[in-house]
Amino acid sequence: MSDKHSLLRQIPKVDELLFHPEVSSYSPGALLTATVRQVLDNLRNDIEQGAIETMPSCDSIAREISLQFSQNFEPNLRRVINGTGIILHTNIGRAPLAKEALEAITETARDYSNLEYDISIGKRSSRHVHVEDLLTQLTGAEAAMVVNNNAAAVLLALAAVAHHKDVIVSRGELVEIGGSFRIPDVMSQSGCRLVEVGTTNKTHIADYEKALLNTKNHYSIDPVDNFTGALLRVHTSNFIISGFTTKPALTELAEIARKYSVPLIEDLGSGCMIPISGQPTVADSIKAGVDIVTFSGDKLLGGPQAGIIVGKQEYIAKMKSHPLARALRMDKLCIAALEATLRLYLNPETAVEKIPTLKMLSMESATLHKKAKKLVKVLGKDQAYVIEEASQAGGGAMPGENMATAAVAIKTKISAHALERHFRSGPVAIIGRISRDIFLLDVRTLAEEDFPLIAARLKEVDSI
Repeated sequence: MSDKHSLLRQIPKVDELLFHPEVSSYSPGALLTATVRQVLDNLRNDIEQGAIETMPSCDSIAREISLQFSQNFEPNLRRVINGTGIILHTNIGRAPLAKEALEAITETARDYSNLEYDISIGKRSSRHVHVEDLLTQLTGAEAAMVVNNNAAAVLLALAAVAHHKDVIVSRGELVEIGGSFRIPDVMSQSGCRLVEVGTTNKTHIADYEKALLNTKNHYSIDPVDNFTGALLRVHTSNFIISGFTTKPALTELAEIARKYSVPLIEDLGSGCMIPISGQPTVADSIKAGVDIVTFSGDKLLGGPQAGIIVGKQEYIAKMKSHPLARALRMDKLCIAALEATLRLYLNPETAVEKIPTLKMLSMESATLHKKAKKLVKVLGKDQAYVIEEASQAGGGAMPGENMATAAVAIKTKISAHALERHFRSGPVAIIGRISRDIFLLDVRTLAEEDFPLIAARLKEVDSI
């Protein structure tokens, strides 16, 4: 008989575990029984995959059942510790907020606020006023507004300025972002007609001009009529096209947009307020002549989830008065956090230190190695050591760019996959990654105050 079959025969029965003192202290019921079965199913799966060589004790299995059952009464949305090295990890919440943003949320949430009330005149106002001046000051745009995410920003911009008209986009920019949301689908929902130009790897300014002329000739015998609603430039998000490629500069697109009297919209994606690793800033796009720029609040900006729109006054005014604006608007807590984050950018030097995303992006190799050695000292050199690794910005930001980092490799008596599951199964999940069959924690995204918690979780491996 194989070792796997022998281990499978040793798996305790459900009833045996239900009467274990660690488990029987809970009220019996279908949920408790289902938890026992789930833990046993996980154990069976680990055995079949060869991840377990010796059967855990009945006490150990009972503790796992107790832990999982107690988690059923905890909030579903809760804190995790990010040891992946991916700074803007979409699955675990993207940008952590600055202290100032957290304080603004608390202050706004605890009582009433002037969300849509002008205190100076005692009359109704707009929620856009809380961030519009800051955004125009930081970007050089004429006007600004915010909605609940960047996809909503693109949807609103297209619906407000190009409904029932053609929108010209390069084939190389018809991207699909997370959750299978595609630019062509967003355009369709906004009531626009997609016109593809160029090829996947090469699109020239002449392709855009040809499409502009064709739409005039197709829809009207009058050459002054313009049936193109906009030119759209889309950030490629989480991939890059390299090698034999060509695309027009923003200044070229802006010039041809002015020539044919159509707005140029840029979906900038992440949206930087200050230069980061060669990434274009929002101010760069406005300076280049883009009429409408949309970008996310919870990516390289380092703020809450938001779709930020800046650009020409005439177009922003159309969006503010569009029926979709109410459906897509931001709530007061996100506005409070966004305003506080934007205020930090008024002093770019201190912004890098105060905004967690910027601080993690700017950490140098020597600092990371020093931090990793501290974690090894806390964990113990017999089980942990420092290795060279690579971090990523994540969230579709800075695609293809890897940043040298220091990670702490952890090796114990259990497999890397079992260790990974152990670290994320506690009251506060610790999320790492597995590379070359070793469990790693990248210190770029770890806070030093969490090192004792990580050490305590590692120590629990001894009882498995």
